[in-house]
Amino acid sequence: MPELPFTGLTPAQAEQSRTAHGSNRLTGRRRITFGRRWLQSFGDPIIKILLAALAINLLFLLRRCDWFESVGIAISVFAATFVSALSEHGSEAAFEKLQQQAETVTCRAIRGGKVIPLSAADVVVDDVILLQSGEKVPADGILLQGRLSVNQAMLSGESREVPKRADGSRPEEASVFAGTVVCGGEAVMQVQAVGDHTRLGQLAGEIREESGDSPLKQRLTGLAKTISRLGYGASALVMLADLFYSFGLSTRFSQQALYALFASPTEVLARLFHAVTLGITTLVVAVPEGLPMMITVVLSSNMRRMLKDQVLVRKPVGIETSGSLNILFTDKTGTLTKGEPGVVQCVTGNGFTFTEKTVLRRHKALWEKVSRNCFYNNESLLSARQILGGNATDRALLAYVLPQREPAGRWTVYGRLPFHSGRKYAAAVLGAAGQPALYPVKGAPERLLPACTRYTDEAGTVRPLRDREPLEAAMRQMTGSGMRVLALAEADREVPETGPLPAMTLTALLGIRDELRPEAAETVAQLRRAGIQLVMITGDNKETAVAIAAAAGLLDIRDGECAVLTGEQLRALSDAQIRKRLAELRVLARAQPEDKSRLLRLAQENGLVAGMTGDGINDAPALKKANVGFAMGSGTEVAKEAADIVILDDRLSSIAKAVLYGRTIFHSIRKFIVFQLTVNLCAVAVSVLGPFLGVDTPVTVVQMLWVNLIMDTLAGLAFAGEPPLEEYMKELPKRREEPIMTGAMLHQILWTGGFTVALCVAFLCLPATFFRVHPQDLYRMTGFFALFIFCGIFNCFNARTGRVNLLAHLHRNPAFVTIMLLVTTVQLCMIYRGGTLFRAAGLTLTEWSAVLRMAALVIPFDMARKLILRLRRKK
Repeated sequence: MPELPFTGLTPAQAEQSRTAHGSNRLTGRRRITFGRRWLQSFGDPIIKILLAALAINLLFLLRRCDWFESVGIAISVFAATFVSALSEHGSEAAFEKLQQQAETVTCRAIRGGKVIPLSAADVVVDDVILLQSGEKVPADGILLQGRLSVNQAMLSGESREVPKRADGSRPEEASVFAGTVVCGGEAVMQVQAVGDHTRLGQLAGEIREESGDSPLKQRLTGLAKTISRLGYGASALVMLADLFYSFGLSTRFSQQALYALFASPTEVLARLFHAVTLGITTLVVAVPEGLPMMITVVLSSNMRRMLKDQVLVRKPVGIETSGSLNILFTDKTGTLTKGEPGVVQCVTGNGFTFTEKTVLRRHKALWEKVSRNCFYNNESLLSARQILGGNATDRALLAYVLPQREPAGRWTVYGRLPFHSGRKYAAAVLGAAGQPALYPVKGAPERLLPACTRYTDEAGTVRPLRDREPLEAAMRQMTGSGMRVLALAEADREVPETGPLPAMTLTALLGIRDELRPEAAETVAQLRRAGIQLVMITGDNKETAVAIAAAAGLLDIRDGECAVLTGEQLRALSDAQIRKRLAELRVLARAQPEDKSRLLRLAQENGLVAGMTGDGINDAPALKKANVGFAMGSGTEVAKEAADIVILDDRLSSIAKAVLYGRTIFHSIRKFIVFQLTVNLCAVAVSVLGPFLGVDTPVTVVQMLWVNLIMDTLAGLAFAGEPPLEEYMKELPKRREEPIMTGAMLHQILWTGGFTVALCVAFLCLPATFFRVHPQDLYRMTGFFALFIFCGIFNCFNARTGRVNLLAHLHRNPAFVTIMLLVTTVQLCMIYRGGTLFRAAGLTLTEWSAVLRMAALVIPFDMARKLILRLRRKK
């Protein structure tokens, strides 16, 4: 670069600028510590209920030494909150990573008339910066001199190089932005914005914004309110029933007996305390204690499964949210497409088309010319069978002619004219022993075709180029299919850097396209069947975007004009207009990062659960704002840190798997809620009805706590292993406001729970002919305890599947059978070894037969419910 007519800032002026405009650092924010995050996790609605139950339990039950229930609740609360805090810790690392990337950039600045190395953090407004190929731009500014080609993919999402020049006719032609990379040329820039005021700084500000509650947390809040109301009501009913028995039925409503009872204050207080104790125990049982632990376990266990499917979950709640997706904003490059542009079509001057390279190679003379141009007129290098350097086009051309032996003649490159966006072509000079020099050229068709007077046909024969209509038709077809067209030719003499081009012979037109992934169309169809709206967002032009979207199945003939918008068109619309048209949108071309954030915000305002894919720094704000952000494994660390889930293989099909796992988790949670509330309903109902049947405590406090602490927790682990079923992908997404408890679930709980209560009542009312006589009726009450537990075990199988066949897919969840066997084993131990603590005694085979036959009735009864529902669906 010639001597520069710039002196730059003096040290004093630099300090004044820093005082006036700030430094080139991104504003940080105090990071939330792990301890604080752990304390915040106690705000979970179900955790609040458990804490209240724990406090009451400690106050009223401490004197009864029921310490193991308190310990069980405390362990459940600790485990659920600790794992939740651990999974969310570090969510602010995305911003810190972004700040580190910005501050590690160094540059060359002119200060006091001298060129000095300067850290990007020390750059100030009005600094004069020198830029050349390979350097990162340290701040936003304008070019004062020179020309550049800049990669702005991190800001725009568009991978192609953008030309910049100081004498540009439009302001954006002279503007460069912090964090972008100079790919070619030299220039001088003047800094106009630093730190938070740069585009990079604005992105960092968006990353610092907190995301909202997940759909699961919102639904659990509603469930917690319902459960708390039901729990308090059940507790009150049990206390009233126990008081009714203690002061009514036990005295036969005799005034004399009542007077005698109230004459003993100690006895009255004992009976009142018994009623309060039973009520508090019922309240503890009514709360689904195993639910937080179950949710934590089901999320964590599925994280390990998903990792095998190339899905890395950073934030466990992102799995469940994936299953609730209504709309997914996805990138084109690397997600729908392979992310590696390649040559997919070759057309000769007479319109003869090759779509398979193997066919073209059989035309040896033509292939020799095509491969020679691609191999030697190329800035990429071949090292250890890997293609290095060059731009995306050069790498695609070199990959197209490999693997092969070098073109015949072993040509030597004596000169090369690199590609420049201003002249739109690249050329080389080749020589070989005993051969005349060759001058291969490649470039934009509109630049080379006017100079082509001849063409090489499919047989390798050179012919005059008179009829250009076949070429124009081929170019229209290729551009309409989303290809970028490149012309290959051989000049009659060396091609000059400037000035008119010499006469040329057209070798071929090559169509270059980033091909769809093989599974993309099938995955798009699968997601659309699942009721998820897909919107492709790309920095490419509208024509290329439409071609790719149509090939992927995102667009069809039913979609209207509103299905495709450009970023410019989107920015011209008001929020109200976009919200109205959002349901029809399929493609957004020429998009900017702020367009992604705006679409996400409007989708969420429409009540949709929105997902976003991304891989660049420019995608980080949208990834964090999304209900669930999917970062690509090949993307930047900033994008991965901002996202909830990292797709390690960059495939859309892996996102579909995340959706399937999310729906599986939601189904598992609902199954467990049905089971546990059925057990809780039975426990509460039996406790209320028992006194009226002449049984003071059908289920003792210790037995009830055993059911709550052990059986429910183990059942939660059993449901956590439910397998993902493809049938879940045929369901519509759950509405954001849809409660976790549905009418169908309530019907199942009342149907099965009501029948189980009826069985228990019948057991207590019928003559105990199958049980041995005992002064305290111990054997019959042991049988009742066993009946209650085994009804719960059989109901586990009922709740596990909506099919009539209870064994459906059971082999894919071996832990379920193992845990049920464990519960059975522990129950047997309680009966034979529990003694007076559990009010239990060993049963005979005849007694066991009566209990198990009666408990097993819940299976055909629930099958009848399923058959009725199936008949209703058919009608």
